[in-house]
Amino acid sequence: MDKRSITQLKADLLSLLKKEAFKKGKFILSSGKESNFYLDGRIITMLPEGAYLTGLIILDMIKNDKIDAFGGPTLGADPIVGAVAALAHIQQVPLRTFIVRKTAKEHGTQRQVEGPALAANMKVILVDDVATSGKSLIEAKAALDAMNVQVVRAIVIVDRKEGARENLQRAGLELQSIFTIADLGV
Repeated sequence: MDKRSITQLKADLLSLLKKEAFKKGKFILSSGKESNFYLDGRIITMLPEGAYLTGLIILDMIKNDKIDAFGGPTLGADPIVGAVAALAHIQQVPLRTFIVRKTAKEHGTQRQVEGPALAANMKVILVDDVATSGKSLIEAKAALDAMNVQVVRAIVIVDRKEGARENLQRAGLELQSIFTIADLGV
């Protein structure tokens, strides 16, 4: 496996974030807020190096958790979940993964949560690329709560420090991030 320390893996991921995903300008965020910068975590997690680094770092973050599954809201979580699943298999870490749709699909199985079946009382961790208000993570938690699945905490690559931590805390969920926006010099 990779011989770099977690500190070096994080430094390499931060460098990649700054180079590939951080843009200055005027942007409207999914929360509706206007921002002077945009951080597109999906660009990072869809690059092979970014997916690999993110997957390794998150696997290290969850290694001592006794969880049954790992997943998050589509679309931000999709490549992260895939990377973590592949690396978990290589490292022989038994881990189910899932994706939470915004709403249940209207055809087929009509599920909102896709992936290997989750059951009541399973413990899971939610993941997303970037947290601003935390809305998508809160909505994913609500879908899992309806299934009586226990969400242990949420992990994001970058916390923009714009209320997500506080909003998630009010929803009964701890937010952990690999980086905050301050790490990117904002």
